Amino acid sequence: MPAIGFSHFNLRAPRALLDELRNFYCDVVGLTVGHRPPFRSFGYWLYAGEHAVLHLSEAGADENWPAQSTGTFDHAAFRCIDRAAYERKLTSRGIKYRVATVPATQQLQIFLIDPAGNGVELNFENEGVR
Repeated sequence: MPAIGFSHFNLRAPRALLDELRNFYCDVVGLTVGHRPPFRSFGYWLYAGEHAVLHLSEAGADENWPAQSTGTFDHAAFRCIDRAAYERKLTSRGIKYRVATVPATQQLQIFLIDPAGNGVELNFENEGVR
């Protein structure tokens, strides 16, 4: 029984930070808010094309937030196009980032941090190297 693909990742946060994350992932990364089933808790589903790849869920007042991380999560990666436009957007917003190239494939990567401190990677195929 193999896995057949990636579904989504979920970030939990208090409402104010949840809204900041929604704005960041829509305005900076380029995801869009889309349909979310009527769960009892508040949240957003953010889409890349037709797929809800990021779920944002409000952390309840009774939850221990921020959770003390004991995992090894480093970043989430998104396939993107138009590297130059992304770099202009990041620069104009004062968002720090670094650029790397994957050895052998020449895929370009841009690494940045979201408002909650999570790593984000933007991947660009065949868009050249710096």
